[in-house]
Amino acid sequence: MARSLTNDSTRYGIVAITLHWLIALAVIGLYIVGSIMEDMKPSLQQFELYQLHKSFGITVLLLTVVRLVWRIANPQPGLPPGMPAWQRLAAKGTHWGFYTLLLAAPLAGWAMVSASSLNIPTVIFGVFTLPHIEAIASSTNKQALEGWFGDAHELAANGLLALFIAHVGAAFYHHIKLRDSVLLKMLPVSEAAFQERLENEKRTSS
Repeated sequence: MARSLTNDSTRYGIVAITLHWLIALAVIGLYIVGSIMEDMKPSLQQFELYQLHKSFGITVLLLTVVRLVWRIANPQPGLPPGMPAWQRLAAKGTHWGFYTLLLAAPLAGWAMVSASSLNIPTVIFGVFTLPHIEAIASSTNKQALEGWFGDAHELAANGLLALFIAHVGAAFYHHIKLRDSVLLKMLPVSEAAFQERLENEKRTSS
C-alpha cells in the first residue's frame, strides 16, 4: 500500500517525512561546514563555503516554515499508548525546541551578516542576493549587534546539536529497546513492517 502525502492517526505522510529528512540532512551539513570554515584562513574557498553555509541556512529557514504550516494543517500521529506522561512531555518539548532553534539559528545568522561592518552580500546559491535586514544594517550600534547575534547564532546551533543527539538516542531507544513504532512513523517502510510494530505496541501496553 503506497504511503499517503498527508499524515494519518498512526503515521507521517510523504510530505512530512520528506521535509523532516531534508531539514535534518541540511542541518548536519551546516554544522559540519560551519565548523570547517571557521578554522580556515581567509581565502576564496572560505568565502565560497560561507556563501554555501548562508544559502543552506536560509533554505532551512524556509523549509521549517513550510514544515510548521504542514504540521498545523495535518493531524499528528499518536504516540505509543503505553508511553509515560513524562516521555510524552519530553517528546513534545523536543519537537517545539527544534522548531524554535531551526528558526532562531538562520534568523540570527542573517541578522549577524546584516550587522557586519564588512557588508558582504549573501548570494543564495549564486542566483540572487538576499538583502540585509535594513533596521540592523542601518543601526548605529552595528558592532555590538554583530557580536550579540553571532553569540545567538552559535548558541542556537549548539542547542540544535544537543537536541539532535537526544532525539536520535530516543528514537533508537524506542526502536531497539521498546520495539515500538516511533522511529518507523518517520521512515518510508512498508505498511506490513509498520503494522507489525503497531501490533507489538498493543501487546506490550495491554
